[in-house]
Amino acid sequence: MNYSAAKEARPFLTFLGVLTLIAFFYLWWLALIPMLLFGYVMYFFRDPEREIPTDPQDIVSAADGKVIAVDELVEDYFTKAKMKRVAVFLSVFDVHVNRSPVEGKVLKIHHHAGEFLDARDPEVDVKNEAQHWLLETSRGAVVVRQIAGLIARRIVAWSQEGDSLAKGERFGMIRFGSRTDLYLPLDCEILVEVGQRVQGGTSVVARWKDRGV
Repeated sequence: MNYSAAKEARPFLTFLGVLTLIAFFYLWWLALIPMLLFGYVMYFFRDPEREIPTDPQDIVSAADGKVIAVDELVEDYFTKAKMKRVAVFLSVFDVHVNRSPVEGKVLKIHHHAGEFLDARDPEVDVKNEAQHWLLETSRGAVVVRQIAGLIARRIVAWSQEGDSLAKGERFGMIRFGSRTDLYLPLDCEILVEVGQRVQGGTSVVARWKDRGV
C-alpha cells in the first residue's frame, strides 16, 4: 500500500487486530469474523502502481470503477459554465485512491458538507458530502468532484491548494464506496461510455483538442 493509504487503514487494522486476539482467547472460531474483516480492509486500502499514459493529449480517469454518466451540465462551484462530465461509481471492491486526470496546479479546493445517499442516487449531486478540486492547466480548467456515498463517510485529501500535480499522481481517496466526477472543457473528446469500467491513472477517458502547450 502507498504510505498515505496505509495510514488511513491503520486505525481499522489496529481495532480489528485487537478484536481478533480477544476473540481468539475466548472462542477461537469467533476470531474468524474479525480476521475476515481484517483481510477485507487490507484489500480495500490497496494502492497498486499504475502505468500512466505519456501522450500529453490524453486525459485519464481520476478513479477506478464503472462509468455511470457521460453528459454535459453546468459545473456549479468553480467555473459556473457548462462542461463535459464523466461520472465514475466506485463499489466497495474498487481501488479508492483518486489520481489527477491531468497535469496541473490545484487552484482551489471546496468541501461541501451534506448527506450520505447512495452514490447512484440522482440527488447526490446536490445533497451529498463532496469535495471539489479546481485544476489549472495550460489547456483550460478541469474540475474533479469526490462524492461520499451511502457507506463512504470520509473524503481524504493528500494534496492542498497550490500543489502541482502530475498526470496520474495520487491526491486523495474516499473511504468505502463512493463516486468521482470529472468535468472537462466542452471541446474535449470523450472516449468512454456508460457501463464501461475504468482504472484511475491508466484508462484514457478523454483527449484534449490540439491547443495549449
